[in-house]
Amino acid sequence: MYDRKSMKADDFINHDEIMKTLEYAEANKDNRALIESIIEKAKKRKGLEHRDAAVLLDCTLPDLNEEIFRLANEIKNDFYGNRIVMFAPLYLSNYCVNGCVYCPYHAKNKHIPRKKLTQEEIRNEVIALMDMGHKRLALETGEDPVNCPIDYVLESIKTVYSVKHKNGEIRRVNVNIAATTVENYRKLKEAGIGTYILFQETYNKESYLKLHPTGPKHDYDWHTEAMDRAMEGGIDDVGCGVLFGLELYRYEFTGLLMHAEHLEAVHGVGPHTISVPRIRRADDIDPAAFDNGIDDDTFAKIVACIRIAVPYTGMIMSTRESQETRERVLHLGISQISGGSKTSVGGYAEKEEEDSSQFEVSDTRTLDEVVNWLIGMGYTPSFCTACYREGRTGDRFMALCKSEQIHNCCLPNALMTLKEYLIDYASPETRKAGEEMIAREVETIPNENAKRIVKERLVRIENGERDFRF
Repeated sequence: MYDRKSMKADDFINHDEIMKTLEYAEANKDNRALIESIIEKAKKRKGLEHRDAAVLLDCTLPDLNEEIFRLANEIKNDFYGNRIVMFAPLYLSNYCVNGCVYCPYHAKNKHIPRKKLTQEEIRNEVIALMDMGHKRLALETGEDPVNCPIDYVLESIKTVYSVKHKNGEIRRVNVNIAATTVENYRKLKEAGIGTYILFQETYNKESYLKLHPTGPKHDYDWHTEAMDRAMEGGIDDVGCGVLFGLELYRYEFTGLLMHAEHLEAVHGVGPHTISVPRIRRADDIDPAAFDNGIDDDTFAKIVACIRIAVPYTGMIMSTRESQETRERVLHLGISQISGGSKTSVGGYAEKEEEDSSQFEVSDTRTLDEVVNWLIGMGYTPSFCTACYREGRTGDRFMALCKSEQIHNCCLPNALMTLKEYLIDYASPETRKAGEEMIAREVETIPNENAKRIVKERLVRIENGERDFRF
């Protein structure tokens, strides 16, 4: 029986409820009166239940689809403004004991180069990332209790935070590792991580078991209930996602929203972020082998409907997507993107081995090129990590975000961190465009005292000081 407050995966991600939702959405995909009423409900900026959101996703009426896209853009601007947070993945190890059929790190792949970074190699990777201008990383590993135990991850986090190079430092480390125990989540919290990220891959249990035939990840319940254990362990910012293309997208969309509703109902805090990756080619993985791929139009609709359904949640899009796709959907709800990413172990400081990447990168531009591109489209690239370091996480962050008051911190912090990037790392062309943007954007800060402080700090950054934050 469906119960969003249950701690059992089969209850809060209930297959029968998902199927009933899909039937309801199909039956009402051209029900103009109902869809208009759902849109009106969504305009209140309080989010939508999964059934209502599924109806919007299935909507076939062109004029109302245009309204859905417009509303997604408005909600994105209301909650996150024109800011886009920048980050990069850092792959520590590709050793893995699982048999996931969509990932080249699967245990049966005997020809992919296996590697685990030493702490010195991690330092070199971090320095290379700092020289690009990054301040926020997402650590990635395969699941291997022998080659990549929790102690190795904890030591690596400590190493990342310890590196100081020129004016650079990593100010926030997010972690994307396999589902683990409450005790290990407590250790990650004590190590000072930001967000714990874990993708479900698919919420369809039958498909999940086939896609994960061997290894500890085969345990659907253990994996699906991981966010609850993470929150029990004190991690109050968690990031969810599915790998679109493995299962029917309507099923995944509904399951993803039901997971968000479960976290909100049980812990009072929904996911801090939702990621929307699509399956990509990598080593022995051919996307064509999976028959549930989605086109760009469907992808854009998914992004828009997630933004409307969970307006408070940050949305992440990686370099899996091309420049063209990213440009198309940024305004529909995306608030974080990666730039200059390498998806192989040792890919930043060393020559990247093409056959050791977890997936094929579609957007291969440098971070500076991505920053310049964002500025040119009117977005403010942000390297801010202030909320985590000021304790604005979990319910504290959500309270500010849901009331649309997070702007009072985010815009000033975005401008100050962009100023740091422009001085320390940007090309002359990017610096010129960025300085012009800062001059415009600082005048839009509504609080006059905050505006005055930001202007003073921008001058101090110009004179060599760093790391101011509200």
